Amino acid sequence: MCHVMRMKYALCFKLRAFGRKTTSYQIRMRVSFSGQRVDELSGWNLETPEAWDESGQRVRPGYVSTKGVDAETINQDLDKMREVMDAVFSYYTAIEVMPSVKDVDARFREKMGLVKTGQKTSGAPRENAAASKKKEVRFFEAFDEFCRECGEKNAWTKATFQKMGSLLEDLKAFRKKILFSDLTESFLTSFIGYLRDTKKLRTPRKKLGAREKYDEDDVKGLRNTTIEKKLGYLRWFLNWADKKGYKPNAAYKTFRPTLKRTQKKVLYLTRDELTRIRNLELTGSNDYLDPVRDVFLFCCFSSLRHSDVSNLRRDDVKGDHIEVTTVKTADSISIELNDVTRGILDKYKDIPFRGGRALPNYTNQVMNRDIKEICRLAGIDEGIRVTTYKGNVRTDEVRPKWELLGTHTGRRTFIVNALSLGIPPNVVMKWTGHSDYKSMKPYIDIVDSIKASSMTKFNELI
Repeated sequence: MCHVMRMKYALCFKLRAFGRKTTSYQIRMRVSFSGQRVDELSGWNLETPEAWDESGQRVRPGYVSTKGVDAETINQDLDKMREVMDAVFSYYTAIEVMPSVKDVDARFREKMGLVKTGQKTSGAPRENAAASKKKEVRFFEAFDEFCRECGEKNAWTKATFQKMGSLLEDLKAFRKKILFSDLTESFLTSFIGYLRDTKKLRTPRKKLGAREKYDEDDVKGLRNTTIEKKLGYLRWFLNWADKKGYKPNAAYKTFRPTLKRTQKKVLYLTRDELTRIRNLELTGSNDYLDPVRDVFLFCCFSSLRHSDVSNLRRDDVKGDHIEVTTVKTADSISIELNDVTRGILDKYKDIPFRGGRALPNYTNQVMNRDIKEICRLAGIDEGIRVTTYKGNVRTDEVRPKWELLGTHTGRRTFIVNALSLGIPPNVVMKWTGHSDYKSMKPYIDIVDSIKASSMTKFNELI
């Protein structure tokens, strides 16, 4: 279960008397969060406190300063400050990192851009571009810049920010202070050891069988596949840093540790299993699962990801087909309806859903949980061997198939069954949005093995 950090903060604007004779009143923004406080000066001064509306936290209409600046102009600047600070906390919430006062102040001032001539800001004065280039950039500051720049440029999803935030937490937990020159092969090897042997998991792994208590393996240490992903994210950051001229130690470019892993199995539902799910009686205490089943079957018979089914609007249904711009890749695809998908859409056509959605909407976590329960009730309990590695230690576990299924099973099911029916791969790729055969190869290999095993049935004719 994923725990999303909830970051609470309070923001307000206040007046502060300024000058020996108190003839000027500065407008400042105060932000309080997690027992910390940040004050940011707006750069605007009022000649009299009567011009300030304390309850509305605005300059009163009609006010004009001695320099000819009106209330509307000042209030627009205050609104911008609020929007920027809200964006700062949205960013740290997305990457699940609790910032320091220095972090918030630095990010806010950078997001605000150039400071107006004659105005003051809190903290140190802004450096010009040349001085900034000469200054040695710290590792964690550069990581923050990387997330900000690449996140905005490439429109990262919340999930990507969270993955980078998790990597940042791991690096800080491993070593509080890191220099780019520290990234030697020895450092990287030790970091892998920390991830494998020391890192505490946020959520313990599932207990096996009748075990009553978690053992050390359940609560500590990542498996090789997860470590490999984190190293990939770290290389991404270091390649970016190298291009920015921050000159990280070059050892990462050739560092390729041996991390044993098995090829990930492509789990899908057979035609018989699909039939069992469709014919399953969901009544009484299980009737809440019926809409979940419909959404899951729509994925199985349309190739759409869960994110795209959740985003499907009634306006996307165009007679005999649906037109979708995928959430993950922004591909525009057209998918013809079949009897199953058309029947599911007709079932909910007269039920109003928020935002004009065409089908019931569930979070990915709820869908994954309920899909497992549906498949368990349908008797999809074939034993599946799951092999994992933590370092050189191999773990083999046989689990019922229903435990391993989730929302993406629907898309895999569509692809395998479409190819099994003899539909050409290039046609399937138009429905799924795959751009090359490399991503389709695992599914083609499965279908080839199905055909090979089916050929043995001819032996019965001899």
